[in-house]
Amino acid sequence: MKYHKIEVKTNSNVKPPFYTGSMLRGAFGYTLKQVTCINPSYKCEGCFGADNCLYYEFYEKKNSFHKFRFDIELGAKNYDFSLYLFEEACEKLPYILSALEKLTIQKGIGRDSVKFNNTEIYVDNNLVFKDKKFKSLSFKSKSFENDIFCRNIKLKLLTPIRIKKNNRFLIGNLELEDILRSILQRKNELKGKERLFKLNYDAQYLVPMSNLKTQKLSRYSNRQKKKMSMDGVIGEMVVMNLDKKSYELLKLGEIIGVGKQTVMGLGKIEVENLE
Repeated sequence: MKYHKIEVKTNSNVKPPFYTGSMLRGAFGYTLKQVTCINPSYKCEGCFGADNCLYYEFYEKKNSFHKFRFDIELGAKNYDFSLYLFEEACEKLPYILSALEKLTIQKGIGRDSVKFNNTEIYVDNNLVFKDKKFKSLSFKSKSFENDIFCRNIKLKLLTPIRIKKNNRFLIGNLELEDILRSILQRKNELKGKERLFKLNYDAQYLVPMSNLKTQKLSRYSNRQKKKMSMDGVIGEMVVMNLDKKSYELLKLGEIIGVGKQTVMGLGKIEVENLE
């Protein structure tokens, strides 16, 4: 799994709304289109360049799996955020960075178009943008590797996880196997492989303690002209006697996210080793 992690530090104490994921995705789409569009009509429908357009791939292409996701914090104290790119999207890094520069410094974020003149941008912990100037991008994408293993962990669900099963969202009955299955599905989709609807191995674990709850969220869809629910599950679960394959999947889930609407910052998890 190839990926880049882009971190945007605004160096500002301006407090954002409780949930910023939908807002960031929308604003980023606006500047990404400015950076990439070559069509004089500025319309995607019937565009001659759609097959090679990053904006079209990220925002307009139907029945496709998005190879990026925003990483946010609910109730954050500032507008700092991260953006992950996966597989082929890593090759479009310069376009992504240009759009992020336009977003934070030129256009601004949110209804008030808040701008951040001291923005710093890091790619895989390398500083690439500071003092309104870009530095060299002479490094390759990272590959997911996991050389540690811990049988006992605490799994933290930091932003709402939305997983569908039998055409219904799992709210009050989300289980670890549902999370593992979702990560495996996302992995296969990102790699262009056949989607799996169940685990292809025998997962081993015990969950002696689980403290999960429903987090209510909503966003306004400009396209559908209505407010839409983003409710999902957050909280923690202690997992004991975990097998190595499941541990590796959960560590991958820290990068690629879990469930639906990960492009808007949902499905963020963290694995804490207990031994």
